[in-house]
Order: sequence, then C-alpha cells, then structure tokens
Amino acid sequence: MSVRTAPSARRGASTARRRRFLPAPRSLVRSLAGQLFVVQVVIVAAVVAGGAVLAYLVTADRTEDAARRQVTTVAHVVADTPSVRAAVTAPDPTALLQPYVEQVRVDTGVSFITVMDTKGVRWTHPLPEQIGKRSLGHIDWALAGETRSETYTGTLGPSVRVVTPVFDDRHQVVALVSAGLTLDSISAQLSGPLLALVGVAVAALAVGGVGTYLANSRLRRHTHGMGPAELSHLYEYHQATLHSVREGLVLLDRQHRVVLCNDAARELLGLDGDLDGRPVAELGLPEALVAAVLGEEPVRDEVHLTAERVVVLNTSTIGTGLGRVVTLRDHTELQALSGELDSVRGFTEALGAQAHEAANRLHAVVSLIELGRHEQAVEFATAELALAQQLTDRVVAAVSEPVLAALLLGKAAQAAERGVELTLTEDSRIDDGVLPPGLSARDLITVLGNLIDNAVDAAIAGAAHSPVPPEVTVTARIDGGGGGTADGPDGSDGECLLLRVADTGAGIDPAAVADVFRRGWSTKQDGHGHGLGLALVAQAARRNGGTVEVGRERGAVLTVRLPLAGLPRQREGAVS
Repeated sequence: MSVRTAPSARRGASTARRRRFLPAPRSLVRSLAGQLFVVQVVIVAAVVAGGAVLAYLVTADRTEDAARRQVTTVAHVVADTPSVRAAVTAPDPTALLQPYVEQVRVDTGVSFITVMDTKGVRWTHPLPEQIGKRSLGHIDWALAGETRSETYTGTLGPSVRVVTPVFDDRHQVVALVSAGLTLDSISAQLSGPLLALVGVAVAALAVGGVGTYLANSRLRRHTHGMGPAELSHLYEYHQATLHSVREGLVLLDRQHRVVLCNDAARELLGLDGDLDGRPVAELGLPEALVAAVLGEEPVRDEVHLTAERVVVLNTSTIGTGLGRVVTLRDHTELQALSGELDSVRGFTEALGAQAHEAANRLHAVVSLIELGRHEQAVEFATAELALAQQLTDRVVAAVSEPVLAALLLGKAAQAAERGVELTLTEDSRIDDGVLPPGLSARDLITVLGNLIDNAVDAAIAGAAHSPVPPEVTVTARIDGGGGGTADGPDGSDGECLLLRVADTGAGIDPAAVADVFRRGWSTKQDGHGHGLGLALVAQAARRNGGTVEVGRERGAVLTVRLPLAGLPRQREGAVS
C-alpha cells in the first residue's frame, strides 16, 4: 500500500534539506571585525565613563572647597562687623541681629548664619522656632579663638559649616558665628556642570562608537567577515600551499619590491637570505628576466635563463596596480630533452639522406655491372666507401668518448646534408674514461651540439656572400690549462676539456660579444631563431665551472673549457 505525500510537505522537506547544506550565517561577534568592535566600544565606554567620573569628582571637590571658602568669608565678615559686636552685649541680641543676619544670608546665598552665645544658644536662625535652642555641632575650637570648618548634620540637614569667634575690645570671646551651606545646595550648584559633563560624555561615546563601527565595517569587508581562528587557518593553508607547490611564485608590490618568494622560486632563481622588501632589480637576476618582470605588458610562457636553469616566465598584475604576480616553471630538463630530441631527429634525417644517397650509388653500381663494366663498378663503390668511412675512422680514432663520437658523426652527417663540410682537427683526441662522472652527457650534447649548429648556420649564411665553401672545424681535446674568457672568470691551471668550433661565416661583431650569451641574441634573419643556443652553452659551462671564449679567424671561433681537475675519473670503459 503506497502513501502519497502532499506537494506542500514535499516542498517543505526539500527546503529543509537545502537549509542543512547552506552555510550558516557568520555571527557579527564571531568575526574578527565584530570582536574588535565590541572590544573597542567597551574601551571607549570605559574611558568616557572613567573620564566623566573623574571630572565629576574633581568638580565636586572644587565646589566643596569653594563653599568652605565662601562660608568662612561670610562668618568672618559677620563676626567682625561692629554692629554685631555691639549687639551681642545688648539686652535683646535677637531683636538686633536677626534682621541683619537674614539680610546678609540672602545677599550672600549661604544656607544659614547663626549667631550664638558662648554656650551655644542661638540668637539667630533661618527657622525662627530654632532661636533660643542650643546649636548642634562642635564649638570647642571657636571658644579657644580658632576658626574651623566641618561637615555636620544639623537642623537643615547635612551641611558644610564654619564656626568663628566674636571678640570684644579686650580680645575676649563674647559670642560665636556659624555660617554654612547645605549639601543639597552644593549639589544644586553641581547640577549644571554635571548635565554638561553627561552631555559631553554621551557625545564622545556616540562619536567613538560611530567611528569604531565605520572602521570595523571596513575591516569586516577586508577580512570577509572571518574570525581569528578562520584567518589563522587560512594563513596556515596559504603558507603550506605556497611552499609545497613546485612552481615558483614571487609577489611584488607597487614599487617592485619582493613581498613573497616561495621555496620553489628561491631554488629556480638561486636566491638566498631575506628577500622581503628588496627590489627585484637588486636580486642579481639576468637583465632579460628583470626586464620581462618589470615590463608594462603581462608575459605569457616566455623562456628565460638563470645562472643554472631554464625557466618559463609568466607575469600578471594584481588588481588595479596593487603589484605583480610572477610565476616560474622549471624548463631545464625539458629544454635538455628537447635538444636531445632535435639531435636524434637530425640524426634520423641524416640517416635517411644517407640511405637515399646509398640507394642511388647502389643503383649506379648495379647499372655498371649490368653494362659489363665491372672494373668501373668496383672503383666507384670503393671510392664512395672510402669517402664515407674517412670521417668515421677519423672521429673514432681521435675521440674514444662514445657520447662525443656519436654526436660528431651525427652532426657531420647533418652538415653534409646541408652542404657544409665538418672536419675534425689533427690535434683532437679524447680517450675513453678521461671525462669525470660529474660532467654529464647531457651538458656535453648541449655545449658541442649548439656550437656546431650555430657554426653550420653561420657558414651557410657566409657562403651566400663569399666564394669560400662553407666549412666547420671542430677541436676536441684535453688541454693542460685554461684561459680568460669573455663570458666567465679566468681559467685556472689544470686539465680541462677543450671544445673549439670555428666556421667560415661572417664572424661576430666585437661590439656584440658582450650580448652573445644573453637570451634572445641571434643573427638569424628568418625569425625562427630564439637566441637560446649560445645562452644554453654559457649556462652549461657555468654549471660545470667552465668558461666560454669568443674569437675570430676566418669566421667566428667559440672555445669552451670545462675543468677536470679535482674530479674523479671514470672507470675504464664507463660511459658518461
């Protein structure tokens, strides 16, 4: 038996499910801005209240002091008045003193003025029914000729009063005068300043509250209403993410100073120490890389070289000019593999060309045999075989290092395919096992392969303007010492691997020698040169502690020296 649910009930259940998955609204007090707002309001209120209480206490104290001075002055004036001194000795002092004293009381604004005999019996009082009664309070010091004040509760309530003696001509105390202000009248005097003080305090609290609210509203927008714990967790996630990613990340401010540089960026750029606040132009980076980072336009997947690495650079602006984000990807291994792939592709093309030529020669030999010219067929075949084997024998005999030998044979075939003769000098010789394990085969391919490729291109370009046939000469040998370079430090004494490539091209302009090994420098006019070849050569040489030298003979001469001293040799028969 099925039970159908009403549509309204289904809608209510669906709404309830959606509410369970919606994030709960963040409480104002939970957010950092809300907590700061509450703290600031409490502080402002406490400061305003404390200031108001302190001001009230100071005002009350000053008002009471003023009241004491006032009643003291009034009591002295009355006690020193000649008519009062004469009236106290008259038969009916009250009749003479009461009108006068009341007039003085009204004029001076005090609460009461009482004239009494030395026993404390009143002759005057604001309340006529109190006349003739004993005064309340202390009169001992007045009988002793002193004037003192006190706060005492009398017939009019608590009051600040002063009792002073009345002296006759013989300076004897013949009467006492007491003048005072009730605390109620003093409080009435404080009501005006107190109301003003309360108004100022309320206004200050309101202004402080509004200012605090506005400041915290802005803070709430910037912190997206998150609380301290959420901000702390976000910072930890942020730091963990930045330092765990393999891509380099550098953040720059408006003045192109480093704000953040993660571990990958430090490794890719070879940076150490504290980088925060340092201008990017002062980090010792290559000029081309710095120019790309500081350029007006964003950079997309641009290849640059550092001291030891090939990196892919991307830049973008943060917001409306707040700074710049720089990302770096390591392209070193990929660039090396790409170079090796180009070499293999060149070898393949060369082998294809040789196979094509061999097929043509084989057809020629077969045709001569079919024509019955056997001797001519033998002479043609042996001559072609001698030409093909001559360079191979020369390379294998001089260079026993298999990587260099294979590279030279492949490049020779490529050069021959392009109409360039590649020769190996007579003094070239590298025995197997001479090179240390620290000198990688990949770096050898990078150095010698790029030098030969650039030399072949230069020789072909030079042949277009000269009757001299294009030629590239390679020298590869172990040398006894190094020399100064245009690209690196002075060479040091000791054995080193010397790789020299000379061409018959136009050579390198002496004014351009300083720029030859910079990324982007190229003499190619077809737009296909990226200017990375010689830059990679210089980088590989630096990485192995070597140097690069630019010279000139018939054309350009580039010499690379890679030191071998201090490095362990390979075992006999090992391949680097």
